[in-house]
Amino acid sequence: MSHRIIIGLEVHVQLLTKTKLFCGCSTQFGLPPNSATCPVCCGMPGTLPVMNRQAFRLSLEAAVALNCTIAPFTKWDRKNYFYPDLPKNYQISQYDLPFSSNGSLEIETSAGSRTIGIIRAHLEEDAGKMLHDENAGRNDSLVDLNRTGTPLLEIVSQPEMETAEEAKAYLEAIRLLLREIGVSDCEMQEGSLRCDANVNLHVARPDGSFVATPIIEVKNLNTIRGVERALNYEVDRQKVELERNLESGYWQIDASRLGRFRDYTIVPVAERRSDGTLRPVSKATAGWDERIGRTEVQRRKEEASDYRYFPEPDLVPVTVDEALLAQIRQELGELPAAQNARLQSQYGLTAYDAGVLSHQGRAFVAYFEAVANRCGDAKEACNWMINDLLSTLNERKLDIKSCPLLAESLGDMIREIKAIGLNKQRAREVYAEMVETGESVKQVIDRKGFKPVTDDNQLLELVRKAIAANPKAVADFKKGKTKAADAIKGFVMRETKGMANTETVQRLLLEELAKV
Repeated sequence: MSHRIIIGLEVHVQLLTKTKLFCGCSTQFGLPPNSATCPVCCGMPGTLPVMNRQAFRLSLEAAVALNCTIAPFTKWDRKNYFYPDLPKNYQISQYDLPFSSNGSLEIETSAGSRTIGIIRAHLEEDAGKMLHDENAGRNDSLVDLNRTGTPLLEIVSQPEMETAEEAKAYLEAIRLLLREIGVSDCEMQEGSLRCDANVNLHVARPDGSFVATPIIEVKNLNTIRGVERALNYEVDRQKVELERNLESGYWQIDASRLGRFRDYTIVPVAERRSDGTLRPVSKATAGWDERIGRTEVQRRKEEASDYRYFPEPDLVPVTVDEALLAQIRQELGELPAAQNARLQSQYGLTAYDAGVLSHQGRAFVAYFEAVANRCGDAKEACNWMINDLLSTLNERKLDIKSCPLLAESLGDMIREIKAIGLNKQRAREVYAEMVETGESVKQVIDRKGFKPVTDDNQLLELVRKAIAANPKAVADFKKGKTKAADAIKGFVMRETKGMANTETVQRLLLEELAKV
């Protein structure tokens, strides 16, 4: 059966504030359990919330960067549900009047670029954390309320992603964007970036309509790679379940319930009751078990009415004027998508190269531009940064701001090795010495005695000598074994102690072999 995969993501981002959304408790990660709490975030009777101005400002910055429409008037609502890590038994959130909506985010995948719509981004308080100890048969569950009340931005995408790769790219784009503008550190291992993925299938019918399987919301996704794996698994599981249930008659197509999705009609599947009547198959929540690589349905999903939303009586609505938005737009600076496009147009980089540079962040791009302007060759500067400098930083666990090699020094190195015709192997030796010692390119070249052989006549004599000394390699080359030329070229490089320009040697060698 031909099908369409429909994926929507709900991304929860903790904001970079020093204190919580409605009280003065610290948001620092890793504090002893229940040490960053007070009567307000513990939901004690008689306490009142006070809005954190910085949290709302960071939310606005994120929404503007996500191309959202900002509401001039927004209010707060209570979302009621009962769980041990929610001490008030409700969460202060936003329901019908979120502060932003109708945004978009551009992503890059192997299939090209796409723009994913964003339904809304709203501000709410985080819940606490449950710690389940199943060791030694104890089955204890502990509650840590340190996270309770932390400012949380929820970003809800349109259900427009059609592959797990697109979902991964969307998450990576959000993480890069919010880090760049200083809204969040987006550390998934610390819980400051979390994601729930909604996925179902639309399967084509002969009449042109589509059967829609129940939406499964997958939770417990702690890594971007985990999101991709969970979605791939869930899509495969739903395919198998759909085919099996339709064939057995357990699921039937509920033709009485039609809907629209984008440009086509969808017909939900329904469960067949014992009396032959149909009932809609409800949405469900599933957990992702990274250890065994599978999803497990945990419960049927609540609808909005189950939360009994009503306006928060202890917080005043907030108004946003155009002057504030104009100030935020000015202060955001160049965003990753615009930066990517500029690197391609201004420096002639490929989409891939520009994407790699942009993905490393603004400081990395600024370093690249300094190197490119210094050496006058943007492509070569990009190659050295992607292939060599990134490896150095990763090996030493450094970021670009702590790089042991100044951008000017790397630019001088690229310019110098091109000017003297130093081959790549020796150039990498120079680079390694500069990183290790902090010396300039000329100091390293002088100390190591690197004097390239650039005279074509001298190299031509060495090439002819190499051909004469390697008759078997010459014969193999003539038989079509092009790799045999490497042995002859190696002879020349040994004779010059690796100081011959490899491209020049290759050209002269092919010219001479053609005469043999």
